[in-house]
Amino acid sequence: MAHPAHSAMPLHARIQRAIRQLILDGALGAGRALPASRALARSLSVSRDTVEAAYAQLHAEGFIERKVGSGSFVAEMPEFLPGQRHLARETLLRNQAPNLSKRGAAMLQSGGVRGSTGFRPFTQGIPETRMFPLQLWERLERQVLKDVGTDALLPGDPQGAEPLCRAIADYVNLERGARATADRVLVLTSSQQAMTLCANMLLDPGDRIFVEDPVYHGARKAFEAAGLDCVPVCVDRQGIKVEHVLNAPRPAKAISLTPSHQFPTGATLTLDRRLALIDWAARHQAWIIEDDYDSEFHYAGKPTACVQGLDRNDRTIYIGTFTKSLFPGLRIGYVVLPPQLVKPMTVARTLLDGHTATISQLTLARFMENGHFGAYVRMMRGHYAQRLEALAALVRTHLSDFVEPRVPVGGLQMPCILICDIEERVAVDAARRVGVDLMGLSALHATQPMKSGFLLGFAAFTTAEMEVAVIRLAQAFRALAPKL
Repeated sequence: MAHPAHSAMPLHARIQRAIRQLILDGALGAGRALPASRALARSLSVSRDTVEAAYAQLHAEGFIERKVGSGSFVAEMPEFLPGQRHLARETLLRNQAPNLSKRGAAMLQSGGVRGSTGFRPFTQGIPETRMFPLQLWERLERQVLKDVGTDALLPGDPQGAEPLCRAIADYVNLERGARATADRVLVLTSSQQAMTLCANMLLDPGDRIFVEDPVYHGARKAFEAAGLDCVPVCVDRQGIKVEHVLNAPRPAKAISLTPSHQFPTGATLTLDRRLALIDWAARHQAWIIEDDYDSEFHYAGKPTACVQGLDRNDRTIYIGTFTKSLFPGLRIGYVVLPPQLVKPMTVARTLLDGHTATISQLTLARFMENGHFGAYVRMMRGHYAQRLEALAALVRTHLSDFVEPRVPVGGLQMPCILICDIEERVAVDAARRVGVDLMGLSALHATQPMKSGFLLGFAAFTTAEMEVAVIRLAQAFRALAPKL
């Protein structure tokens, strides 16, 4: 089957490329006679003019010679054809160890943070996108282009479009109990970019940073890639154990938290521990990096206010994202910064990607200003709560011999603990073979003993889709442990 890009080419170009590739690959050696244009045209069911055009281009490029009365022949080539030289060099470079910096080597070794491009249960962290009001978004985008015109096509403010910064500040103040103003908001492409900025702007290689154990792998990889010494601190049902921070023999310059809904356990950091960490940061002039990645989706009671809103010392950096609340392709995240960090972080951001797409920012601002964002989040919160309940019931019905669900009070994924003899890695591999994606829990832990298990993302999948996947998972597990 032809490559889609090739199928759009004119016929003569496709024939010319095919013959050229045969020559480059050595399938047609020097001096080899090519079919007469009339014969090749008949064989390919094309016109003779089409073949003549292909031969003419090959002759112009030096791949074939044309002799009047004799025909067309593959030309003599140097020892390495241009294409072969390129392929040989490419092969050599691919097999060669890259000459990277220490930071570059650390980034490569981390494996990066690969987002999912597919749509398979139970990929974690992916929201439902099929219910998003595309027509409304399109109408708002048209309004933006009508009102702003070609100014929306120019480079934007690296700190972010003022209407969006204002809308974000209003939102986090009202919904998250933050202390924000528009001039303290920095619009970015993702929370991952925010953590990378924090790691590189606030700490030097070798500096210590406390991280939750278990921890979101994207945060740990961002910090390790910056050369930081990540010190794991155990998490219990009340969040990170602050006594380990307060009594640490060597202080750290920062601490990274997911206090509203700890990833992956789902624990909420208690108020007394929040206040203790705020006091610790003030005394040690350390930073609190608060990742509030999915706080919109809380299913039992009112969500706890963010740490940043309690911190009167301005030592907390609040990170948020619209990837979970709206859709991943939007690529808009943000940070609410202490006043003294706004200029340094904005300048640093210009060295990464300059600014976030202006049209998307202004459309999102209107989506928020007109009340659509709040209404959409409330609607999806109801759907996600129903899907979580349905998934928990499906797991208890079909997988009770294998796992124990730990139903969270919020978020987009549910932890499950293996209670049988199947190894976590074996379970994850078996699931993948039947079209189900699982994230193992073990890799998220650094030191403390951990029961094997995995995360099931439920937000992006209907009850029917989840039922099919759970039954497949049960069959796969039963094949591994037939006695159960």
